[in-house]
Order: sequence, then structure tokens, then C-alpha cells
Amino acid sequence: MVNQRLIPTAIEPRRVLAEWEAGYQTLRMHTTSQMPHAVAGALAMALGLPSTSVRVIAPEVGGGFGAKLNVYSDEILVGWAARQLERPVRWTETRREAATSTIQGRGWIGTATIVGTRDGEILGYEFDGLADMGAYTQNFTAAIPFLGLFVASGQYKMPTYWKIDCVATNTTTTDAYRGAGRPEAMYYIERIMDMYAREIGMDPADVRRKNFIPAEEFPVAMSPVGFAMDTGDYAMNLDALLETGAYDEMKAARDSARAEGRNVGIGLSTYVEVCGFAPAGLADLGFSWSAYGLPSAFNGNGLVRVNADATVTVTIGTGPSGQGHQTTWAQIVADRLGIPVDDIVVKHGDTGDSPMGIGTFGSRSAAVDGSAAYEAADRVRLKAAKLAAHLLEASEDDIVFADGAAHVAGSPESSVPWSEIAMVAYQPQKAPEGTDPGLESEVVFSPANATWPFGSHLAMVEVDAETGNVEILRYVAMDDCGNVINPMIVDGQVHGGLVQGIGQALFEEAIYDENGNLLTGSMVDYPIPTAGDVPMFELHRTTTPTDINPLGVKGIGEAGTIGSAQTIVNAVVDAVASYGVTHIDMPLRPRRVWEAMNAASGNGRA
Repeated sequence: MVNQRLIPTAIEPRRVLAEWEAGYQTLRMHTTSQMPHAVAGALAMALGLPSTSVRVIAPEVGGGFGAKLNVYSDEILVGWAARQLERPVRWTETRREAATSTIQGRGWIGTATIVGTRDGEILGYEFDGLADMGAYTQNFTAAIPFLGLFVASGQYKMPTYWKIDCVATNTTTTDAYRGAGRPEAMYYIERIMDMYAREIGMDPADVRRKNFIPAEEFPVAMSPVGFAMDTGDYAMNLDALLETGAYDEMKAARDSARAEGRNVGIGLSTYVEVCGFAPAGLADLGFSWSAYGLPSAFNGNGLVRVNADATVTVTIGTGPSGQGHQTTWAQIVADRLGIPVDDIVVKHGDTGDSPMGIGTFGSRSAAVDGSAAYEAADRVRLKAAKLAAHLLEASEDDIVFADGAAHVAGSPESSVPWSEIAMVAYQPQKAPEGTDPGLESEVVFSPANATWPFGSHLAMVEVDAETGNVEILRYVAMDDCGNVINPMIVDGQVHGGLVQGIGQALFEEAIYDENGNLLTGSMVDYPIPTAGDVPMFELHRTTTPTDINPLGVKGIGEAGTIGSAQTIVNAVVDAVASYGVTHIDMPLRPRRVWEAMNAASGNGRA
């Protein structure tokens, strides 16, 4: 089965603006990057400058999806030119340049094999794959297939043999693209799982449920990679999907449509992913920033400061590209301090004043850097409680923060506003003896493990017999990302992920000729889904918190992409199974589906 190459197509192409300040001998650069600190380190190394002479600012970046998780030669060259000319230099890539020079994703070919009994017990799973790495190694190029190994067995308790060979080709480099190794691994498992269910005549949901890792066995050791899957209740999640999505009624509707001569199918899949990348041990497995002159650690950072006027500044080390970090971090800190969200400002993406951060990728920001901000806010809270207790002549253990003030537990009328607490914090003569002035804390958060979100997806499609066109009638997702901080932001992340997975299933493919020339370098040749191509998504969640971080959050940014492509392919194959079709390689464009239907049946249903 082919997991085709994809071209990350962010709404904003890459852009770099650099300015050399001769008087200070410093370089300031604005760039569309998911990892500004790495860009700063690379510039300092390449140009022979101390780190204090380089400042990189990644402003509101218009989408990244992993493609901007690299240091590109363009950034180095623009910085060099600005220094040589002592003039500001700007470069913006065209859409065609974005297709050919910015990294691409996926590009696997693999054979999946399942051995099982006729009653649905899986005895073993084998995957033998080939990964196209492109011509050069970028940031995570060599590590992407390794991420597939983290989830090699999916949600299932089964002996697994997983092998992939990585090859270089004269094409654009592949690297992290939303999901990065995990969508590929899940695709092969879930496609072969559906084939197995069809072979033994068992409902796809029943086969999966029978082979799930039981909830009571968590944490589950992942011996090949040295980590453990933190928490999971896969059967509960699947049952919630089937009940919410009205699975039995959906099957009845499909059968009724088929009786009318329509090609309607249902697709089901489950997934598990590894994310929240933070363990320092990952650096020893090949995930390293050392090439950019930075320490190879995956910890998160957060600084929380209550200013003298009782407003709050939160400075984070991530480089968001549309995930809503400002809102989420403000909520985290507001919840811990009892200060209104409107009084909290979140700063990011400026290496001049933000703590060292490894960047935004792998659905790690809330789980790692968010946890750092959470713990920093707690430390500020402890100090503020001491100050409030001093002002209220109470015990600091009895202080409660809420509604912009501190009060004694059980006596909300005995309170002091944050403005007064902050004023005392910055006037040592008014604070308790031995109290350091100021009201801030910076925390480095380094958990011992990653997090492991999971979920199950369900889709109904209809295939036009005359054209092969696929229409998605329904799509239901039941994701579990642990605790949820902001439901709207989580839904938005799932929406985007689903559309990108559907794009791979139905539309997108980077095609090269035999000489390595890209033939799909424009939006004319590389179609992406539009709003008219997808239905109104039905999004739901179960909640299985992790114990890896104090927030209990797991990560959601890639879940939709990891779960959706195989769900759609499973549904389409189910819709045309009566023609004798057992598999169609992505993308399932109309012509390819039509040809599969006619080739399998000799221009008619089997």
C-alpha cells in the first residue's frame, strides 16, 4: 500500500526579514518559524556571532504543520546578506518555491500482514516498509520513520514485527508533516485490520474491540523505544463513538441505500499517537538540536510575572503558528491566580526576551510548556499568598485567590485585591521580613515520558458509479486528549487535522517525473480540500487524563490527521466492495476509484 508524498501548504509561505545593526554588531531577524531559538542558534554558528548578538522574532506565523520546523538556507543567506550590505534584506518564497524547496511529508510504500484466527483473535502483525527521505537530511528527516515505531502496534495487544528501510532519492527532502510517521503507521494497521475483518466476516468494530490493550494494563511498556504508554481506555472510547454516531442505524441506512442501487460505505478506524515530546532522553534517540548550537533537551519553559499594576505577563518558549497559545496560556495562569484573562498578556516567539524553547511541534506545547507555565503560576501564587496573609493578618495556608483578589477561606468579605498585593511585592519595606522583591517565577518542566492520546473515527461516504467521485456524507470523531483547557481551540485543531487527512485520502499527491522534476508544483496541479469537500464534522470526546504532567493534558494538534485518512479509505472500499475492490491507493480521486471499480468487476458489480 502507498502512503503518498504530500506538500505542506500553509496559508502563509515562508518569509524572512533581516537587519544588521552595525553600531551594536547585532543581527535582528523576523522569520516564519516554528522554532525561533533554533534559527537564532544556527545564525550565530553560521555567521560566527555570539548568541547575544542574534535576535530572532517569529511573529504570528500563518501555519506551519512541521514544514517550518527547520532552519533553511534562505534564513542563513538573508542574514548574511543583511550583514554584508548593512541594509535590511527581505525574502518571500513563491507558492511554487514553497512546493519545491520547503520540506515535504509522507512518501512510504509498505506491505502489511496480519495473521489471525477465524474468530477474530490476532496472532501477529508485520509491517515491511520503504520510506523516501528525499535528497538531503533536514531537521527530523531520519527520525520520522522512527516515530512510526512508537505506535507500531496501534491500540492492539498483538505481537508486532516492524521494519522500514530509508532511502535517498533525487527529490525534495521529507521531514515532519502534521503527524510525522504516526499517520503512516496508523494507516497500514487500520487498513489491514479492515481487510482482516472482511476476510473472516466479522464486524470491523468487533475485531478491533477484541484485540484492544485492556485499560487495566496501563501503563504499557514500549520496549523498542524505552517509554511507556501512559493511560488509555480504548474500548470505552470506541463504544462512545458507536453510540454517539448511531453505528447500528448508520449500517441500516447504508444497507437501505445499497438496496436502491447506491454505492454507500462505512469506514471505521482507531488510532493512538505519541506526542507531548519532552523527555530529555529523546536527544539520545536522534532527536537533537545540537546542530544549531542549542542544548539537546526537550523540556518546556514558562515565565509568569505579576506586574506592579497587577497585570500579568506570561512569556513562553514555543513558537505557535495558529494554535491559540495566547488564549490557552492566559487561561492556565488565570485559573491558578484568580486574575481575569483580560489582564494577562502572553508573549512568544522573540528570542530576545523569551526563555529557551525548543519549539512548537509534536502536539507538545500545552503538555510541556503549558505545564511549565502552570507550575510557574503556582510558585507565584505561593509567594502572593504569603504577601496576602501578611496584609490580612492571616495564615497563608488559609488564603484563597478568586475574582482578582485574595481572601481568607470561608470569609470572602475579608479580602485584598491583587493590585495591593502587587504593590507590596515591589516595595520590600512593606513586605514580610526576608521576602525578595518582585512577583515572578520561571520554570523548566521536563517530564519523564511523552503522552499518548487516542481515539476512534467513523465515516459514511457515497461513490458515484458513473464517475467514481467520493462524497463524504457523515464524519464522526471521538478523540481522547486527556483534560481539555479550551474546547473551542481543541475543536479547531481537530477540524484542521481532519481536513488534512481527508486531503491525503482524496486529493493530494506530490508527483515527480523519472528525472526528479516536480510535476505538481502549483495549486492547479496539487488540489487541496475546500469547505465544499467536507461535511459538518461531528466532534466528541472522552477524557482519560495523563499523569505525566500536572494539567493532565495529552495533545490534540495532530489527532485529526492521524485518524482520518484510513477512515475515509475504509469507507470507500466498503462502498465499492460489491465490485470486487479490496484496496485503492490514495489519493482516491474519481478516475482512480472509477478504474478500480471497473477493473475489479469487468465494468459491473461482482
